[in-house]
Amino acid sequence: MEGWWLRARPYLLLSLAWAIFSGAVVLTMRRPLGAPVELIPPPTPLPTPTPAPIRVYISGAVQRPDVYLLSADAIVRDAIAAAGGATEEGDLTAINLALPLADGAHIHVPRAGEVATAPLISGGAGLAASTGGDTRVNINTATVEELDKLPGIGPEKAQRIIEGRPYAAPEDLKKVPGIGEATFARLKDLISVH
Repeated sequence: MEGWWLRARPYLLLSLAWAIFSGAVVLTMRRPLGAPVELIPPPTPLPTPTPAPIRVYISGAVQRPDVYLLSADAIVRDAIAAAGGATEEGDLTAINLALPLADGAHIHVPRAGEVATAPLISGGAGLAASTGGDTRVNINTATVEELDKLPGIGPEKAQRIIEGRPYAAPEDLKKVPGIGEATFARLKDLISVH
């Protein structure tokens, strides 16, 4: 009997090793793979609020002087168009048609030869209200918000302009980092130092 045991011993050990290996494989295969992966769609961007329309008063030599609701990015030309355009006597060369508007602005279109007794464009946060028809932004006194309305000037450049004060001449603005010849060319007719 002992001979049988000695002869069968390698087979029994091999069978035992095979059973342990098979059991390990079965346990490994039955083990849960973890929590299922959940695909989450990217968040949808929040809608950006539409800027509220602005109210602008147009008077003088226009077809229909009145208060008009315009888009927040409107310029003087848009306001005059809303009023039906200038009359034949209207002198559009006396005002800057590209000037951006703000809520509460007043635009007066003068008649040819009319002597300006009040500002041609006044009121509103982005407009310089001054006498003599001068609608230019004073770079020595304007706020960040007023400077930001100028073409090519954002809040950062507006802050740099304020930090570089005082300016003796509009050309001094070219010393501000980020304002080169091209930007100054767009600004020169819209700014003053007095």
